[in-house]
Amino acid sequence: MKLTPKITAIVAFVLLASCAWAKGHQPKAAVWVASWAASQQTPEPQNAIAADDLRDATVRQIFRLSVGGPALRVHLSNAFGTEALHFTSVHIARPLSPSSPEIDPASDRPLTFAGSTDVTVPPGAEFISDPLEFAAAPLSDVAVTFHLNSPPARETGHPGSRATSYYQDGDNVSIVSLPQAKHLDHWYQVAGIDVQAAPGAAAVVVLGDSITDGRGSTTNGNNRWTNVLAQRLQDSPRTRKIGVSNQGIGGNHLLTDGLGPNVLARFDRDVLAQAGVRWVILFEGVNDLGGLARDIEVPPADHAARVQGVIAAYQQIITRGHAHGLRVYGATITPYVGSEYYHPGPLSEADRQAVNQWIRAAGHFDAVIDFDAVMRDPRHPDDLLPAYDCGDHLHPSVEGYKVMGGAVPLDLFAR
Repeated sequence: MKLTPKITAIVAFVLLASCAWAKGHQPKAAVWVASWAASQQTPEPQNAIAADDLRDATVRQIFRLSVGGPALRVHLSNAFGTEALHFTSVHIARPLSPSSPEIDPASDRPLTFAGSTDVTVPPGAEFISDPLEFAAAPLSDVAVTFHLNSPPARETGHPGSRATSYYQDGDNVSIVSLPQAKHLDHWYQVAGIDVQAAPGAAAVVVLGDSITDGRGSTTNGNNRWTNVLAQRLQDSPRTRKIGVSNQGIGGNHLLTDGLGPNVLARFDRDVLAQAGVRWVILFEGVNDLGGLARDIEVPPADHAARVQGVIAAYQQIITRGHAHGLRVYGATITPYVGSEYYHPGPLSEADRQAVNQWIRAAGHFDAVIDFDAVMRDPRHPDDLLPAYDCGDHLHPSVEGYKVMGGAVPLDLFAR
């Protein structure tokens, strides 16, 4: 039968409509989301593992996830290495405790990299494992164990882990315990763990300094304010698909390198490269402000210049985040008068107030998380409330971290 132009047009319309309907009703694919992460840096000599202890050695480390999923992948880092680093094997398992090297042997699985059980990571680079089916519950712990034949020429790690890592001679990646293990409270060569999550899942990256890193929290206790936030996100049905990537570095600065690269230098790796990132919480600046007059007071013009420099760095982060479709939330700087490290005077406190005023002002950040308001002593607003002070008048206590984690509005992530 010969089709008339009218019938041909109708058939074409039906076919196009059917294709459009099918495309619009395809099931959405699962997504990868950062469930745990730590900013990488070069460990200081006192925080590094001796080279002889990493020659033909096994290292086992335990990480607390935020969001869960049926599969995962692990990021190995040689970001600050000067030579290629060969991992002869890498395994993942469920630990029996966050403060013990023992694992459940039935859960032990080898990770692969492009199908191989070993991998060589180039200097300055990171390698992500192949996806592995491994049911990971939200807020659960995983143990990553790797073996090295030769130590890295320069280590890459995260000294402020507040978690214990174990290392022992020989290739023992699958052994249930490490009975001869030495231990340190730092992380090494592992930068992140992503989980495969349901459609619509995403991650929030927290970019900060030692208060975000958890100085003053309990070793192996996982009670940083970001852990509290992760728990709250899991407790709410609307936000259970949101992972938390803690990118805090103790002693970190916005404007200069301190312990670890400055925030602007590490923004691409620690924020933009995080799987599923949709939001950024920026909580930085106290080290820039406190360090200005730490040893001797400086002229008011220097204080004004430092405030402008901090604000300019904030603007850069907002601009770069928005360019990638991220919402950027600013957190006010908490009080630190009386700090045993910075011993700030009136001019430094005025700087903090000026920066916080800018953070709170409309038209800058997409939203404000007012840590200053919930952490300060109402009777002495330039001091931390004593109940929230770990004792050094700069870092919060565990109770203070609980308050901070509880002060983040969850509707910032449910929009």
